[in-house]
Amino acid sequence: MTKYLVTSALPYINGIKHLGNLVGSMLPADVYSRFLRQIGEDVLFICATDEHGTPAELAALEKNQDVETFCTEQHEVQKDIYTRFNLSFDHFGRSSSDHNLELTQHFCKKLMENGLIEERVIKQVYSVDDGRFLPDRYIVGTCPHCGYEAARGDQCENCTRVLDPTDLIKPRSAVSGSSNLEIKDSKHLFLKLPAMEKDLAKFIDEHEAEWPVVVTSIARKWLKEGLRERCITRDLKWGIPVPCDGFDGKVFYVWFDAPIEYIGATAEWADKDKEHRNWKDWWYDAKDVKYTEFMAKDNIPFHTIMFPATLLGSKEPWKKVDYIKGFNWLTFYGGKFSTSQKRGIFTNQALDEFEPDYWRYWLMANAPENSDSSFTFSGFASTINKDLNDVLGNFVNRVLKMTASKLGPEVPNKAEFTQMDKDFFKVLGEHIDAYTKYLKELEFRKALVELRAIWVEGNNYLTAAAPWTVIKEDKERASTILNIAINVIRLYGVLSAPVIPSTCARIMDLLNIENASYAWPEKDLEKELSKVEVGHKFNVPEAPLFQKVMDERVAELCEKYGADPE
Repeated sequence: MTKYLVTSALPYINGIKHLGNLVGSMLPADVYSRFLRQIGEDVLFICATDEHGTPAELAALEKNQDVETFCTEQHEVQKDIYTRFNLSFDHFGRSSSDHNLELTQHFCKKLMENGLIEERVIKQVYSVDDGRFLPDRYIVGTCPHCGYEAARGDQCENCTRVLDPTDLIKPRSAVSGSSNLEIKDSKHLFLKLPAMEKDLAKFIDEHEAEWPVVVTSIARKWLKEGLRERCITRDLKWGIPVPCDGFDGKVFYVWFDAPIEYIGATAEWADKDKEHRNWKDWWYDAKDVKYTEFMAKDNIPFHTIMFPATLLGSKEPWKKVDYIKGFNWLTFYGGKFSTSQKRGIFTNQALDEFEPDYWRYWLMANAPENSDSSFTFSGFASTINKDLNDVLGNFVNRVLKMTASKLGPEVPNKAEFTQMDKDFFKVLGEHIDAYTKYLKELEFRKALVELRAIWVEGNNYLTAAAPWTVIKEDKERASTILNIAINVIRLYGVLSAPVIPSTCARIMDLLNIENASYAWPEKDLEKELSKVEVGHKFNVPEAPLFQKVMDERVAELCEKYGADPE
């Protein structure tokens, strides 16, 4: 039996993440993991906070904390937010864990044994005013390739080119803004990526046909430009120590150790139940595992080149990714969400404004899969009002209230299904098949179109069957229609569970279904739509499942978050 390993890119520790970060990795990974569990697969969903590097040191300095204390506190802050968003991680770890330290040092030693790491003395930027060496990402300047004026010394966010600090035009310290920079000698370790270029090209060739274009195009771009040796150590105090003589006071580059934490976090998970869990079953010579990674496009080079190079270069049978689901950007009114510039809506703020399912649904319906997506409050309100309130919420509300008022608060009797009923089942089944297919293929926007269509079909059936009219002349037929409709409500809960799990739970509460099995629907819809049996008592909704987002609320949110009303 295939086991499914799912990882999402590690959220960085230096601040609460914005909605773009959520939809670019963790949320779609959660929807996929929930779906896999519902269809009966063995799933392990792993994530962690990414805690090393200069940004963590500087963020701690701003708060007048030592960096370890800062990271511990921020890990709990982020973990709490993701719990409130109903992200169903099997384990949410920390890249500062002992397991990650041990594994990172292990990979370094194996790469050295295999001749894939070399020592070099390099010229490194030293900020006189800051009194410290500056890591690549804390030197900013103009990109020599595209002219972007806020390019970092390791990579240009605008054109995704990999850079060295000395490539930048008019470099300056991102810490102080000082351009009083000197070049000093410093000894470092380099990963010999050119020596693995053929192996990496073969690895990408094997997956190119199935991976999204945004993934393969970025990976190919790196290969086309020619791989260069990559420095994997830094002059920092906070991080995983380099286990080599003469490297005291140096740690590994965050992009070397962070992906290894996928394995480290799995080991942390296994430690919780050593009798029944073995992390190596998922990572070492794990031929029965299908491994899927979720990330935004800026992380793609490190997961298609750097991390695979580490695994391949060890010459050990580590599990490598089978499928990478890469995402473009979610923008905020056309501009990029930014943690550093505090532009956009952050996950804690989002939860203060609306329940998590409002965000989960909108984000997945507008996931930036094939191109960037833009968030606007008016667009958000329109989707919530039309899809969640008018279609799903309205169906649940009117069916349960109508049944209770006309026939009583229990599932009514049913007679033989008519051709109208069977035609409804057929159309519903076709949409469910398509929805299932798209979820398996990680085509989330297409999947959400089908989910909405499933909800719409229920409303269409109810309108055509018109039980409120039929009951005047044929109570048995009206009872059958409402019996079907109540069973459809349960079906909607099951099908919606990967995307809006809290709503699913509320639906099951209304139907008085305890410890509900959310197993995916059977092919035989006549059987599936008989699972809430005749006489089963249900609750009449005291309030709608969703509240509409009115125009005045949109205007209020625009003002609060600095957005121009459309």
